[in-house]
Amino acid sequence: MLQPGRSHIRPRTLLLGWADQRPTFEATVQRLRPVVEQWADIVLEDYSATGDLQNHAADMAIVFGGDGSLLRAAKQLAANPIPVLGVNLGKLGFLADIQPEQLDHALASITHGQFEIVDHILLACSVWEDGRSIAEQIGVNEVAILGGPPHRIQQIDLYVDGRLAASYPCDGLILSTPVGSSAVVISAISPHTLTVRPVVDSADRVYELVARQTNAAASVVVDGRIIAEFSAQRRVRVSKANTVFRMIQIAGHDYYQTLRQKLGWGVPFTENQAKL
Repeated sequence: MLQPGRSHIRPRTLLLGWADQRPTFEATVQRLRPVVEQWADIVLEDYSATGDLQNHAADMAIVFGGDGSLLRAAKQLAANPIPVLGVNLGKLGFLADIQPEQLDHALASITHGQFEIVDHILLACSVWEDGRSIAEQIGVNEVAILGGPPHRIQQIDLYVDGRLAASYPCDGLILSTPVGSSAVVISAISPHTLTVRPVVDSADRVYELVARQTNAAASVVVDGRIIAEFSAQRRVRVSKANTVFRMIQIAGHDYYQTLRQKLGWGVPFTENQAKL
């Protein structure tokens, strides 16, 4: 098992990703494969994001792709929380912050114990109707209630630990967990009440969403994927999952550094304008 501050000899590694029909994905992965083989033993490759990884013994996983690939890997590894290193083959790459040319250095740092493991909480979402669960999904980023045609105002009640906390007249509602946080952020989409503001609450609570009024095409969406329709007959339950998503953070890399580089935080306005 990988441990920060401790040297490791050729960790057993899973290679994961999501090809997503990108023409350069396979060629890039094959180009980087010898770099991995210098430092680690590859025990499995899965680029379909559908493989069952529950019973695979490995010390770490390398995920090639963008943040979407990491979201899929998090769900695959929910029952087997192996630490993950994200290699960015996409555009921004907030979670997958290692660039391909940095992979050799990153693997060397891992081998010499120069890294940290950051645990991110996961959200367990289930949709209930007539006392039974009809849909379940693990989420990394958020659970959202999104409207559809005819795009009229929804009225969504929020219950926290079984008690009515608020009723939102809005276009939709999002429960999200910032990466690395132990909290849940509750945000209404286009609220129709001026006093409605985002709320930060403990992730150790149970949240339930119930519709008083909704659109015929309203949906329950987890990390961008529809898992069920949302109606007055259904109740959405969200709580902290009993597992975590573990990510490897290389020395010299951190989330705020990524934000500074990707979004230009801390760079004078005139310099940002010059880049546009």
